[in-house]
Amino acid sequence: MTAAPLPEWERLRVLRAEHEFASVQKETRVAYTLWVLTGLIGGHRFYLGDTGRSIAMLFTLGGLGVWTLLDLFLVGRRVRAVNRDRRAAIMARYGILDSGC
Repeated sequence: MTAAPLPEWERLRVLRAEHEFASVQKETRVAYTLWVLTGLIGGHRFYLGDTGRSIAMLFTLGGLGVWTLLDLFLVGRRVRAVNRDRRAAIMARYGILDSGC
């Protein structure tokens, strides 16, 4: 059994929500590039919106390098979490039940 196609107004609403998410979506590649270039001062954390942690990294030089090294393993997971939260907020604002893709 196949699902019925969406009405045009519903399809446009979904497309608008997807476009809004695409405009705020964070890229893993950019986050890692920022980690390489500005890891000690928390540039990658600023990019992901973790302002409090970023300021802490800025003033402690990445926790004397410890936080910076840990972020090598955590940046990818943090990008996925930020994107998941942003997508959920946008879809909820448009009244769309997200399948979690």
